[in-house]
Amino acid sequence: MKAEILSIGTELLLGQITDTNAAWLAQQLPDFGVDLYYISQVGDNRQRLTETLRRALSRSDLVICTGGLGPTEDDLTREAISDLLGEPMEVHPDLEKALRGYFGGRGIEMPERNLKQATLIQSAQALDNPVGTAPGWWVENQGRVIVCMPGVPHEMKTMWQNQAVPRLSERTSGGFILSRTLKILGKGESAVEEMVEDYIHSNNPTLATYAKNDGIHLRITAKADDEATARDLVFELEIKLRERLGTLIYGQDDETLEGVIGTMLQDNSLFLGVMEAGTGGVLSALLNDAPQSPAFFRGGLVSQQPEMLAAWGVDPALIEEHSILSKEVVEAMATAARQSLGTEAGLAVCAAPRADTFKGKPAGQIFMAVDLRGTVKSAELSYRSNPSEIKRLGTIFGLNLLRRALLK
Repeated sequence: MKAEILSIGTELLLGQITDTNAAWLAQQLPDFGVDLYYISQVGDNRQRLTETLRRALSRSDLVICTGGLGPTEDDLTREAISDLLGEPMEVHPDLEKALRGYFGGRGIEMPERNLKQATLIQSAQALDNPVGTAPGWWVENQGRVIVCMPGVPHEMKTMWQNQAVPRLSERTSGGFILSRTLKILGKGESAVEEMVEDYIHSNNPTLATYAKNDGIHLRITAKADDEATARDLVFELEIKLRERLGTLIYGQDDETLEGVIGTMLQDNSLFLGVMEAGTGGVLSALLNDAPQSPAFFRGGLVSQQPEMLAAWGVDPALIEEHSILSKEVVEAMATAARQSLGTEAGLAVCAAPRADTFKGKPAGQIFMAVDLRGTVKSAELSYRSNPSEIKRLGTIFGLNLLRRALLK
């Protein structure tokens, strides 16, 4: 089955919002053996939308639309499909009743313009939307399918998983596709690719590298007649990759670096304290949002003022001699974080996102240190990038330094 994703909304073309829906949907389709050939965007213009849909149906078996299902005049997805198939839109009594009930349950009288959200054409079935006002459409015409869902991401994902997936599963056959993603930190994309080059050219399973915000991703994808065979193919290659890459691999699939570290700390009955300078608290915020963070994260101390670092236990003479942005001070910060917060592990990150962050220090320098029960390890990096990226990199590589210390 060939598929196309069509994202609808003038705000996409103006760059006012980012099309995350298409990327998310693209990741879901391989599980059904669906080949995605095209991703398109079109604005809120009835004629252009109709022509874009016409082109999509001419080259794809499945067209997945997001957006344009609201109640306003510029929400035109239903109208365009109606024009394309020559089927008039009609108000469906059950949909109207449910829609009026949605508003009535909130003590609001439904605006009459919302009535368009209760319409169907002859070829369409309604897709329930329990978290919004806009039902979706499942349209079947001459062996092809159009799936229409809201543009609001959480509404779209709920509708896709609960409404579209069961219908799509009934129609797809002829192969099962399974993927596994291994996540890597410690080497760049080209270096990782060199390490696994002999597997890159495999046809089934295939292997591809991707540079992501949380490291390098290695995606293994296998296709077979059944799930068990596909799973075996993925597993065999995964074992070989893990043997070769070792501790460079920190996680897989939906696992996050902070979540993996949280699990490691809990498994060893350790608590973590953090001290940051120049990051604005990015590291502490990330750890605070990690799964089960109260079970391993004691707290974070954030400042780039020497007097505050001194108040938390960093030797003022050390700061005066070396400046905050130095190996000596960041190591002292890790120890101070551990001692001040009463934890077994201390992690410190000091970064210069701008040239004026620390007097006389260039932008892009990052120091990080871990104190694990009195054993201190540190590292230094330097990047040329924007301030937010410098902070993010300091956070990611600081966490990876902690992960490697925990492994030992």
